Amino acid sequence: MTHPQPPGSPRARIPQQPLPPGPQVRAGLWKRCLWGGLALWVLTALVTYATKNTTLLPTLILLGSFLVPAVFVLWAYERHGRDLGVHLILGCFLVGGVLGVLGASVMEYYLLHPSVWMFVGVGLIEEAVKLLALMYVLRHHPRVRGLRAGLVLGATVGFGFAAFESAGYAFNAAVTMKGIDLRSLLETEVLRGLLAPFGHGLWTAIAGAVLLSYRRPDGRFRFAAPVVVTYAGVALLHALWDSMHGIALWLVVRLTSTGLDRALFAEGYLPAPTSAQKHLFTLFSVGGLVLVSLLGIVWARSLARRDPSWSSTP
Repeated sequence: MTHPQPPGSPRARIPQQPLPPGPQVRAGLWKRCLWGGLALWVLTALVTYATKNTTLLPTLILLGSFLVPAVFVLWAYERHGRDLGVHLILGCFLVGGVLGVLGASVMEYYLLHPSVWMFVGVGLIEEAVKLLALMYVLRHHPRVRGLRAGLVLGATVGFGFAAFESAGYAFNAAVTMKGIDLRSLLETEVLRGLLAPFGHGLWTAIAGAVLLSYRRPDGRFRFAAPVVVTYAGVALLHALWDSMHGIALWLVVRLTSTGLDRALFAEGYLPAPTSAQKHLFTLFSVGGLVLVSLLGIVWARSLARRDPSWSSTP
């Protein structure tokens, strides 16, 4: 017959308590982060302008570069990625973003040279390094598969890439030979913030969705034909986006017979349009960006509709 152990006995067992739930994100947090972050960015810009305090530039650059990408990632997590976990979202955004930027910088430095096809190379390299970064983050998570996971995590890597890249562009815009150009910095951050949802995050979401939809149950990545074709497709969208300025200018030259020398394009030089051609140039450049964005949005939505769990998520 066994006797119950006293409470202080070393053999006494403490009943197992259920583990506390992981960190949860309140619904609608992305809206509060958007408006709160925007208010902080505007306040930082006003104080920097009023005091000429250059020590505030890193704060201004980081707020402006990370606000929109981080908000979109938070929105995607709230709506469609709660089961993926906060740690995986943060890993894709930070680790994936940094590795993507570093990999693209090294490969573009050694492999690309000024030419007509340079932006095609940029698209191929940057979309490849973002997918490799996604694969690296997910190497110890074999169960993460499917279209929905690929859309959310691919977008997260893409937005992380966009945030770090935008910070670099903002820094370059601020530092000039004549000193700090605050106006150029703010214009760069506003423009890249407005365009961020239609660039890296969208393209890597598409490629990541197809990549994870063909991932094997044991966690190995399978580079089937649809994965390769999708990668080539998003790289093409990327190249069209980056080269839209040159494409619009070339179209202006083709449609107008005066003002610009067509032979300049053969030497890789892109002259500025004349005052009479600026309206047509703006139409082609903005219209081209809108068209590329619509193609990417339609493509991403078609992938989302193929996954029943996408529409069932809160």
